[in-house]
Amino acid sequence: MTLARPPGAPATPAQAQPSGPPIKVMIVDDSVFMRGILSKWLGESGEFAVVGTHPNGRRAADDVQSSQPDVVILDLEMPDMDGLTALPLILERKPNTAVLVASALSRRGAEVSLRALTLGAADYLPKPDSARGPVAAEEFRTELLAKARSLGQRVRRRSMPRPPVGSTAGTPAAGTPATAPAAAPAKIPGLGRTDGKLRAYSRMPPALLAIGSSTGGPQALTKLFADIGPFISRVPVLVVQHMPPTFTAILAEHIARASGRRCAEGRDGEDLVAGQIYVAPGGLHMDVVQSGGVSRIRLMDSAPVNFCKPAVDPMFESVAGIYGAAALSVVLTGMGSDGARGALKIADLGGSVIAQDEESSVVWGMPGATAAIGACAGILPLVEIGPRVNRLLTGGRE
Repeated sequence: MTLARPPGAPATPAQAQPSGPPIKVMIVDDSVFMRGILSKWLGESGEFAVVGTHPNGRRAADDVQSSQPDVVILDLEMPDMDGLTALPLILERKPNTAVLVASALSRRGAEVSLRALTLGAADYLPKPDSARGPVAAEEFRTELLAKARSLGQRVRRRSMPRPPVGSTAGTPAAGTPATAPAAAPAKIPGLGRTDGKLRAYSRMPPALLAIGSSTGGPQALTKLFADIGPFISRVPVLVVQHMPPTFTAILAEHIARASGRRCAEGRDGEDLVAGQIYVAPGGLHMDVVQSGGVSRIRLMDSAPVNFCKPAVDPMFESVAGIYGAAALSVVLTGMGSDGARGALKIADLGGSVIAQDEESSVVWGMPGATAAIGACAGILPLVEIGPRVNRLLTGGRE
């Protein structure tokens, strides 16, 4: 799960306040209190304009064309018309809208949230646990603002008009896309290559596949595992997705269906078995240790890394130390820079790193940081990552 940035901690470049007009947000929740507090938080930030608040999905779907929001914060459990029913109507009537679904931190909430992602929601936001009091509320506020900001900026970039055909004024150089530039990915001072060149893929056959993801990750993982499922019989696969407890168990079930492979949350001390997929449990870090030539999962209830727990970096770093040039890693869509340091270590020890490209990412934070640090052998659209991984797993040369 992505955790709150502590007060006073520096924002990442992706979290910097935008210089353009405010991001337009619609709030849909049957709770008067939630509509009020979300409106207050968004208004206080100075980055957002709340253009509509509604108690059910029907009113939201009826208003979305008039209000023209960039982001819709959509509760999933509502009377009259729930969020799952309203979601496709909202996206049909205003296609270039990022929908951020909110649900309870429960098994049903996780199931409904992941269902919403398959229907086109951009991301999910677990509601705070009231038993944890003000701490949970502050974490929720921080995560809400960060996700609404990143999703809104992405919508704005994709809404920018392209130059007229034949126009040369202000157009990019030949060979570059004529779209508004994205915010620069987070860079890690003092690390990585600066020449902008891709690395060569390892010539050693992969012995393990490690994957990290965050915002937009569940959708990307479903697509990736549908592509690579038949080809991973020779390697174990480790997945770290920024998610809270309960959600990661449901995610593992979705990955199992997509891949046709056994997939479950990793257990402390469990031996890694080729052809099986291990998802880091929410609220715990997961890495790999080796004893007597046998690799095993280790779970750790230690401090957050990159404000995340589970985090990608600890898993990648342990994989680099054990597998070296036989490690294959993939960094998928997500906010922040988690995974970039670990990916660099894998690359420096001869392993292969693939990052999802900006166009196909919901948020090009983690893969962008991995690309910026110079760790990548490939920066590919999501639809090309699976085929590339399959070729590497089956001995194909790149």
